[in-house]
Amino acid sequence: MIKSVHFKNFKALIDTTLPLNRFTLIVGPNGSGKSTAMQGLHMAGNTHAFHFLDVVTASLRDVDDITVEIRVNWDISDSVVFSNSGWECEDGKFKNFGPDFNVGQLHGRVITNFREALTSFQIYSFDAQKLALPVELFPNATLYADGSNLAGVLESLRDKEPESFEALNEELGRWLPEFDRVLFDTPKKGYKSLLLRTRSGHRIEASDLSHGTLFALAFLTLAYLPNPPSILCFEEPERGIHPRLLREVRDAIYRLCYPEDHGEKRDPVQVIATTHSPYFLDLYKDHPEEIVIAHKDEKGVHFERLSDKPNIDEFLQDAPLGEVWYSGILGGVPNQP
Repeated sequence: MIKSVHFKNFKALIDTTLPLNRFTLIVGPNGSGKSTAMQGLHMAGNTHAFHFLDVVTASLRDVDDITVEIRVNWDISDSVVFSNSGWECEDGKFKNFGPDFNVGQLHGRVITNFREALTSFQIYSFDAQKLALPVELFPNATLYADGSNLAGVLESLRDKEPESFEALNEELGRWLPEFDRVLFDTPKKGYKSLLLRTRSGHRIEASDLSHGTLFALAFLTLAYLPNPPSILCFEEPERGIHPRLLREVRDAIYRLCYPEDHGEKRDPVQVIATTHSPYFLDLYKDHPEEIVIAHKDEKGVHFERLSDKPNIDEFLQDAPLGEVWYSGILGGVPNQP
């Protein structure tokens, strides 16, 4: 698990640390660095897709020898640092292994393992039209960032993990009582499309389903995968979802993060989510350590864990957390002109 990420001269993240838990919900106004932090993590695992001149803080682009740095502190070493000088492993914990221990070799293994974890890092922002599309079938289907390939992932789950697929269908009926099962069709050779069956026996094609229904199905699919990405992000998971379903979305995310609570043997997933919804935020009132508030001022972006705010219990008391945040008392809201 990543404990924190320090950004230096990365776009609006001039000198700031993002604290993380197994689950972290980031709230803040538009332009407060929430998506930028996710882009930085994605960049660290996919270095070939970025150029440092494109991500250096705008006001520093004319400075010679400027350093752009993403320092990831996690529970294996003190930190793994990715910068325009390459990768480096800082290892206070490794110094106690004895004089014959090959620290350099261990550094290489740590960096390799960490890069593999970040390479699988996926930022999900679902597109209903992409979720509904028929897909060409390939082995080891994965769900793409916009939700593409959902039909392929679900069919693979049905064939390879039938118990998980049945559990997903049962949960689907609880979330959306109108439906009782995911079905599949073959629109043409080598392709699959998905349908939902109503309790009265009607088959509804994915293209005729509401956006919220498709988004809910995508969350459920990820929650029941046997090998989901080890680190992932949801951009505004409340988008298109009725407020009464947000608790179920939260529970699906927790299923990813805490598989041991659901009798699953896989490794936990570290999940980061961003939101503008006071309704979604309010679901985490009892877990202020999981909430991070993003601020932006003339010195750049700053992240602050809600549980670190002084007198936070006095702020909350009996009021809904979303209402308190929306009022502006906690910060992380647009500045008034």
